[in-house]
Amino acid sequence: MSRAAYDHKFVKAFPDKLDEGILYVSVEFSTAAHRCFCGCGSEVYTRFSPRDWSMKFNGEVVSINPSIGNWSFPCQSHYILDGGRVHWADKWSRERIELGRLLDRDRKERHYKGELQASPPPRPIEPASRPGILARFTRWLTAR
Repeated sequence: MSRAAYDHKFVKAFPDKLDEGILYVSVEFSTAAHRCFCGCGSEVYTRFSPRDWSMKFNGEVVSINPSIGNWSFPCQSHYILDGGRVHWADKWSRERIELGRLLDRDRKERHYKGELQASPPPRPIEPASRPGILARFTRWLTAR
């Protein structure tokens, strides 16, 4: 069963078993971990770095930016973790996933070679509203 909300725990090290609905954050290891919020049970690890994810803590809740796309898992869930809420995002086609991975690799390679200057923090991704029937049908046709 998919979740709509989550709690967070700051930890030095991750527990052997991640509890459902908890976003574990290790500042020491610059990483967050949680069980996939779709309910499939897969463990999701997000590493904080200038070219991966960033974490924001406002004193009460934790947010992670950008969205989390579990493309390597059978569920291929895609969501945004924003202030204790799980916002479900659009599924991506195989082509879009591969293009996203290619662009990520290119940006990281250029960043670590010093070809990219430090950029401002990424803008938060707004949760997508559910597209209309025509848009969903068109996406379904083009995904085949």
